[in-house]
Amino acid sequence: MTTTDAYSAGPGVPQRMTAGDRTVIGILLIAAFVVILNETIMSVALPRLMEDLHITASTGQWLTTAFMLTMAVLIPTTGFVLQRLTTRTVFILALGLFCLGTLLAGLAPGFAVLLIARIIQASGTAVMIPLLMTTVLNLVPPARRGTFMGTVSIVIAVAPAIGPTVSGLILQYLSWRFMFLIVLPIAAIALIIGILRLTNIGEKDEHPIDMASVALTIPAFGLFVFGLNQFGAGGGGGVPVTAIVALVIGIACLLVFGFRQIRLQRSGNPLLDLRVFGFTDFRKSLVVILLGMVAMFGMILILPLYLQQVHGLSTLATGLLMLPGGILMAIMGPIIGRLYDRYGPKVLMMIGTGLLSLMLVAFAVSDENTPLWLLGVQYALMMGAGMGMIMTPAMTNGLNPLPPHLYSHGSATLMTLQQVAGAAGTALLIAIMAIRTGALARSGVDALHAQLGGIHASFLVGAVAAAIAFVLSAFVTKSAPVEGAGHGASESEPVAAH
Repeated sequence: MTTTDAYSAGPGVPQRMTAGDRTVIGILLIAAFVVILNETIMSVALPRLMEDLHITASTGQWLTTAFMLTMAVLIPTTGFVLQRLTTRTVFILALGLFCLGTLLAGLAPGFAVLLIARIIQASGTAVMIPLLMTTVLNLVPPARRGTFMGTVSIVIAVAPAIGPTVSGLILQYLSWRFMFLIVLPIAAIALIIGILRLTNIGEKDEHPIDMASVALTIPAFGLFVFGLNQFGAGGGGGVPVTAIVALVIGIACLLVFGFRQIRLQRSGNPLLDLRVFGFTDFRKSLVVILLGMVAMFGMILILPLYLQQVHGLSTLATGLLMLPGGILMAIMGPIIGRLYDRYGPKVLMMIGTGLLSLMLVAFAVSDENTPLWLLGVQYALMMGAGMGMIMTPAMTNGLNPLPPHLYSHGSATLMTLQQVAGAAGTALLIAIMAIRTGALARSGVDALHAQLGGIHASFLVGAVAAAIAFVLSAFVTKSAPVEGAGHGASESEPVAAH
């Protein structure tokens, strides 16, 4: 059904929210938090899994790599799926798959079953965030979208940030299986509540799916992300041939995929509608988000290495030191959203990117004698204030000008490119760290300081990415929703953005 009472002042532009609307968003927020939390929960579990399942580190890494590849392949299809299926159907399918994968993972007798379980989990996770963001855009009045996007940013950024802490606590006292068995009841309860309370939002589009486009997503996005990951796995020790081949094929298929979507736009049946790039505000905000994600994902990976290899912290202590950053982001998200609604994005994004760059520089000049409390404060400022002031304003400002028929495609595009940026950031910073470490070691520097020099180099590159985002933020202006979007806006051409 369509929520007509949310569109009282004009077609496609909601002016007020009902209690039912808030219930829908609340259910989706809980479900999305659970599935995204699971994405990084494996990050500190690899040593335990290697021991219990009798696998090598390179084999065990596939539990994370396969998850990321599945997300990269499926997210581009969610724009189409969200327009063809009802809200309830998509929610039940996504969270049902996640629950099935989580149960299978908790009971897995060996590595092969656990890997299949992670792929099933990722299949459900891929749909949930685009579903949440599209629903917020459909139900929340434009004047309050910043506040609600602040809450969405908690799910997108805080859940993966606290994942390592949660898994560290579980592994300290329980079997690795409880990483899944503890999450399962929460996900199951959210699924039951959704079945009972969730209502359908928007209207279905009956166009058939283009199977050629679906087939292209596998090499286009899957091989591209795989290639980037292989560069990171190579650690800078020469040019990995596998990574080059995967990237070349991936880029070629990506170009074919893009041209096919442009052709399909004429018939109104693209799998991923690229007309979202016709909106200036979307493009500007997207570039800032991607640069921030390169720095953030690399930081989340490099900082634990620094804390454990240079400062000698345990995985649990590392997770606890990083926890305040996630908590601060959770607190700041709605506050930053309200500030966006009142003042717009520019000042917030400039402060956020500036803080991110400064804190990365501070990490780049720290050493084994830097107090741990200071490192914790730097990380909290970087994540809680820095990334918080980037994600919420940029997401809201980028998606705001899109007409309703492009909401789901804009959300899917944003999430797809975030996955690519995360893989690129990880690969780039790990490779730079390894190259610099190797160069220092060959010059006679001791192992500890060679490692520290490599870590410093990766932090500085992250700082440069954030500094570029700072400059670009100065050109961002507050976007506005399209008047009469969805009915009055052209279905073939983007409405001129600010």
